[in-house]
Amino acid sequence: MIRLNNIEKFYQQGVSKTFVLRRISLEIKEGEFVTIMGPSGSGKSTLLSILGMLDGAWTGEYWLDNQPVHKMNPRQRADINKQYVGFVFQSYHLIDNLTVAENLDMPLSYRDKKRSERAAVVADTLDRFHMVGKKDLFPNQLSGGQQQLVAVARAVIAAPKILLADEPTGNLHSKQGQEIMELFKKLNDEGTTIVQVTHSERNAEYGHRTIFLEDGWMVNAA
Repeated sequence: MIRLNNIEKFYQQGVSKTFVLRRISLEIKEGEFVTIMGPSGSGKSTLLSILGMLDGAWTGEYWLDNQPVHKMNPRQRADINKQYVGFVFQSYHLIDNLTVAENLDMPLSYRDKKRSERAAVVADTLDRFHMVGKKDLFPNQLSGGQQQLVAVARAVIAAPKILLADEPTGNLHSKQGQEIMELFKKLNDEGTTIVQVTHSERNAEYGHRTIFLEDGWMVNAA
């Protein structure tokens, strides 16, 4: 489903280049659950942003479902992102002036769904995440853990083919974190391809294999 060939990311500083990623080549099959690990500054979140087509300033080849992302313009990449990808951000990225329910409705609004159908899906998701009582609150009225739950719910609500998660349980207490990882496992069992960045060995155990980055290089995989 995903194939990267010699992906590199760098920042130009005068005549010198500071590399964030170096010669990353890997394949992720449809239905895989892959974990990316490594020390801070190793390029984990950058690689996830490239996979999610949120970062377009890189070199190399990126194939998604046999489509050449590296040849697409920004609008085409945005369209394929909406079609394929759900993203759980480390810093939530909720829309401050929208309620919880409205934030959840956003990914559905990109799909060809009637308003009544979207409302039903939002209601089911609010119930699934035990957030019915918070549906009319705004993000700044929620705790960090509650905002993270909304962010996860928003990422999965449209049943994306690929779920990308950057430290998905970082702001949750252990019980909430376990619930989220069990949800990811269920989604993966149902066919969703998942790539997560985490420092948690426990979270990594939910995946099929782990990719390790160090100083922008892929050092080994397990």
